[in-house]
Amino acid sequence: MAPKLVDFEGEWRIERIIRAVGQPEARFSGHAVFRPEGAGLLYREEGELTMPGAPSMRAERVYRWSEGGAGIVVTFSDGRAFHDFDPAAPRATHWCDPDDYRVAYDFSGWPVWRAEWRVRGPRKDYVMVSDYRRS
Repeated sequence: MAPKLVDFEGEWRIERIIRAVGQPEARFSGHAVFRPEGAGLLYREEGELTMPGAPSMRAERVYRWSEGGAGIVVTFSDGRAFHDFDPAAPRATHWCDPDDYRVAYDFSGWPVWRAEWRVRGPRKDYVMVSDYRRS
């Protein structure tokens, strides 16, 4: 069964691996909270980003998730469009000239789920895999 927007509400643990061509693997470990805001959910993640040969650093992201489009619409915190997806067929794209972002969500083990991003551009070539589980 595909999750609905309301099913994401609450706290999640995130483990992320970032594999860039020709670079050592980076890791992010932290948490995310989906909390009600307006007609949707505010997504806020915070954690530690670790890259070989560099001190770890604090990292965070904020997005807004709402119903609409193909099912769930994701926007940047300032309201700019990011992507939308149907949880039953969870793939989406985002073009940020000149870079191509493609995501495949996997909800088959819900409430454990995954977001796998493939990013390509003139100066970008990486895969970012984020695994989520309830805190």
